[in-house]
Amino acid sequence: MGSTDAPADVDVQVEFGVNAKLPLRLRNPVMVASGTFGYGIEYARLIDIQRLGAIVSKGITARPRRGNRGPRIVETPAGMLNAIGLQNVGVHKVISDKAPIWAQWDVPVIVNIAGDTVEEFAYMADLLDGVPGVAGLELNISCPNVWAGGRVVGEDAATSAQITSAVRQRTGLPVLVKLSPQVADICEVARAVEDAGADAISLINTFVGMRIDIETARPVLANVTGGLSGPAIRPMAVWIVYLVSQAVRIPIVGLGGIACTGDALEFLMAGATAIQVGTMTFTEPSTSLRIVDELPGAIAARGLRSVCDLTGLALRQPA
Repeated sequence: MGSTDAPADVDVQVEFGVNAKLPLRLRNPVMVASGTFGYGIEYARLIDIQRLGAIVSKGITARPRRGNRGPRIVETPAGMLNAIGLQNVGVHKVISDKAPIWAQWDVPVIVNIAGDTVEEFAYMADLLDGVPGVAGLELNISCPNVWAGGRVVGEDAATSAQITSAVRQRTGLPVLVKLSPQVADICEVARAVEDAGADAISLINTFVGMRIDIETARPVLANVTGGLSGPAIRPMAVWIVYLVSQAVRIPIVGLGGIACTGDALEFLMAGATAIQVGTMTFTEPSTSLRIVDELPGAIAARGLRSVCDLTGLALRQPA
């Protein structure tokens, strides 16, 4: 799948990493979200992954995890609930088995890391720093289907800042911090991780939800709750990007139910510098590449010359 008639004078490159030793320049702002694209290797057989702006790996932990018992996924209207529980091979296997493959790719791979303590995040950041094939880190301080009741490790500004600072001290890679929408004051958390050295903020992770089997009167998911994703959460995600973009100076990566180019434009206009496609990859793996193809024309059609001109456009419009 490729585009031959995209406007040649439209600049779709974006950059992250003002605090990093190795800033990350993406050929376009279209990324794929953690937990929806495996390690990237699986989808390389289905689409031309090299045309993406970046790939974000599934969440990696210090030790391998089997994840939660099933059922772990259930559909909902305009979305899905998942409670995978961070099933992964562990950071050491990622370094030995996955990173050498990534190092051969043109598309940068950002490793999503998740931990239960500040020390675990710092430990993984230290191990991954300088590993060929690892272009950046995304701190998953907001996964709602590991802790009981949907709690997240970064549910307050102080803890979020501690994790970010510890990682910043251990790595020269660009650091993105993925925040939960279900905190008391998301702008406070965003400012805290910015002050602690984050290069960008990913907004948003899933909302906690559940389904009940009305025949058995029991939760459908074995974990009881799961993370709600898909188009159902998009309006809320756009609002949070719009809100946080006015509270911080670092770039925002917008995600949450993006299914088409129009959805991507909403996030960019709300203040995002880049976007991530998540749940729609399960339905149509080429969704992200379709956005890559259509974005330059959508920018040119609005009389603009670069994707940066779209960022925060809604904030600059008269009331």
